[in-house]
Amino acid sequence: MAMQNPEDDLDRITVLIVDDHPLFREGLSKVFSLEDDIEVIGEKADGEKALQLVRQLKPNVLVIDINIPSMNGLQVTRQLKAERINCAVIMLTAYHDQEQVLHAMRAGASAYYSKDVEPARLVEVVRQVVQGFYVIGDQLFDEPNLRAWLDAGVEAATGPYIVDPGEHFVPLSPREMEILQFVTRGMSNKQIALALGISHQTVKNHMTAILKKLDVEDRTQAAVYALRRGWVRMQDTLSETDD
Repeated sequence: MAMQNPEDDLDRITVLIVDDHPLFREGLSKVFSLEDDIEVIGEKADGEKALQLVRQLKPNVLVIDINIPSMNGLQVTRQLKAERINCAVIMLTAYHDQEQVLHAMRAGASAYYSKDVEPARLVEVVRQVVQGFYVIGDQLFDEPNLRAWLDAGVEAATGPYIVDPGEHFVPLSPREMEILQFVTRGMSNKQIALALGISHQTVKNHMTAILKKLDVEDRTQAAVYALRRGWVRMQDTLSETDD
């Protein structure tokens, strides 16, 4: 739970904004600048650079898009939680559906909203996640209730007869996300193995795990799934193909 550190200035919430559109970052920054208790301490357009800045500045809240260069918002969130960095993540994205929400919250986000959220609501959510709550739409959860909501959501998405719902909507590992990016470029397992310097069987094992986690049947469905949710940037895929 991403609660504010006791030694932090309790009258001030520090925020880092990550989005690859400068005008959107500027708009968010202006919204927060109107609040006496919220201070924007940094902005980035790139996932890897954002991760470095969070480690350096340790903001209370990270407001991040999913579809950003180098590392997507889900990857950044998962890495922050793996490193146990005490920073509440608000996922703010144009790619909005129920399965995307499940992925985001399972990756470790504290809140999830589409980009058309009202500014006053977003400000309220910033204060709520700092207090340790989880927020999805109009619903406010503590940790046990969020876990119950996620379990119910996974069962609803996968069906009641699935053997192990815990295998689905699990965050992809960095290697699995890397392989998925290659798949969206139309590369075969053999080509991916060669590009990564790993065995063909290892790629096949990763693909099996990816299909289970995304609850899809084949690599084409996996590629479409990732592109539709902004996990892989279409422009990056096209530029790699053109090289």
